Amino acid sequence: MNAEPAVLLDIADHVATITLNRPDRLNAFNEAMHAQLAQALDRIELDRAIRAVLLTGAGRAFCAGQDLAERQMGGDTAVDLGATLDRLYNPLIRRIARLERPVLCAVNGVAAGAGANLALACDIVLAARSATFIQAFCKLGLVPDSGGTFVLPRLVGPARAMGLAMLGEPLPAEQAEAWGLIWRCVDDDALIAEASALAAHLATQPTRGLGLIKRAFLASADNSLGEQLDLERDLQREAGRTEDYREGVLAFLEKRPPTFKGR
Repeated sequence: MNAEPAVLLDIADHVATITLNRPDRLNAFNEAMHAQLAQALDRIELDRAIRAVLLTGAGRAFCAGQDLAERQMGGDTAVDLGATLDRLYNPLIRRIARLERPVLCAVNGVAAGAGANLALACDIVLAARSATFIQAFCKLGLVPDSGGTFVLPRLVGPARAMGLAMLGEPLPAEQAEAWGLIWRCVDDDALIAEASALAAHLATQPTRGLGLIKRAFLASADNSLGEQLDLERDLQREAGRTEDYREGVLAFLEKRPPTFKGR
């Protein structure tokens, strides 16, 4: 009997929906999930017809982080967690960041450890009202990874980021929205419908332009004002040469809705 896949990929109407699918383990990461998630991203990167990505979890959790049952802790040999990050988690976060299509996350339950930071690596995050975000690393004597130390202080400020990281307390979705950690908190029974509608909307928008927005925002963390102004100039030059820009201007002048093709 074949095991259930750890990651489900559904492609329809220019939207790729990725579902983490280990509900019995709260969708915690294991080797199979990493491998299948990488395969899903491979397919998405190659398919230019895909214009938006929606990431969510099966069951009552989004992702509980690393599946600690996979850790072999016997003997005196220390586990090299840095090698694990280099091999699995860091490439995943980098791929989401550089994917020049909008990535939407629907957090349907607990998002803990690397699972929380995977969600926050996405471009727009919606969360069910019952969902919680937990920087659980401190409970194991670890440092927030998967981009956590980068994104948390930028989203909620250094004081709140430090509290989340050092205390490891659950942050309810409503509070996460109030703090600016996520885009929106919605009722549990409305989450998937609202996230799917938003992904469908993004799939009709000027995809190249949205990808350039991602590139600009990611670079802004390290750039001076002058460097960012130069980058905006270069990206705007690129955006202005797209078919979607031409369509947007014509639609405005002709007083009609634009029909963007993502190029």
